Amino acid sequence: MSTTLQAFVHTLRFEAQDTISVELRPVGGGEWPAFTAGSHIDLHLPNGLVRSYSLSNDSRERHRYVVGVLRDRASRGGSRCVHEALRVGMPISISEPRNHFALDEGARHSVLVAGGIGITPMLCMARRLQSQGSSFEMLYFARDRQSAAFLAELQALGMPLQLHFDAEAGGPPDLRALLAQRTPDAGLHHYACGPTPMLDAFEKHCSELGHAHAHVERFSPVEVQASSDARSHYTVELKRSGRFIEVTPDKSLLDTLLAAGVNIDHSCCEGVCGSCETRVLGGVPDHRDSVLSAKEKASNKLMMLCVSGCKSQALVLDI
Repeated sequence: MSTTLQAFVHTLRFEAQDTISVELRPVGGGEWPAFTAGSHIDLHLPNGLVRSYSLSNDSRERHRYVVGVLRDRASRGGSRCVHEALRVGMPISISEPRNHFALDEGARHSVLVAGGIGITPMLCMARRLQSQGSSFEMLYFARDRQSAAFLAELQALGMPLQLHFDAEAGGPPDLRALLAQRTPDAGLHHYACGPTPMLDAFEKHCSELGHAHAHVERFSPVEVQASSDARSHYTVELKRSGRFIEVTPDKSLLDTLLAAGVNIDHSCCEGVCGSCETRVLGGVPDHRDSVLSAKEKASNKLMMLCVSGCKSQALVLDI
């Protein structure tokens, strides 16, 4: 299980329309655990919710974590709580950083594609690539200039930056045309974070254009139905504790474990944050998350307990 860290809100800053940044520092001073570009942390909010947000600051910094939070009009209480309840000086528990959206720092060239609040991990990635002297560029899309967070910071980096604002251009960008500007290459990596329609189009276009290295981070889950060979009843062996637990159709795997008193890190319960990632020692999971890559799912070495199931009679987990 991951460690909970004790932070306090050092700074709240307006970044764009409906978007603020939250700077978190360690209670009592000191340094945070190191993180890599693309990482996110969980905030344990005052209303009892736990929500994941990407780190946007320079990954070389150890004295602070900075996240950007859009006030979502369809908020289920997370972003609304950040905007309305957090105050400077307030203590807050957070998780250690996790990274399911890591940079390939050996890439010949990187293309960062950000839509709206998806700019947060991209800003961190841009800082890292620039500090290494790597070849990269960014495409940044937003509804209008007023809602484009961190724009001044991006422009100050002096990197190749293509901006597209729907309100000024009269419509959304031609993403396929923008991605087609580059010839497929083994050393070319594309990264995208933003709203679901943009990410779906990004993956589709990259596949059609032959861009083999296309990485995405999603804030909303892709609905994945249970496989036709998924079992409704199966046994879970917890290898470290020596327990055997039966899973039935009335509860998810995560809920079954929690009800049995097993301490499992979890946050989104939608298969997007990676909090409940667990090593699989035996059996065949039915993967239904939006975190693991196709290669990782095929290896059956990891699974997200909140949404995934089982195709075999039993699962053996490293718990």
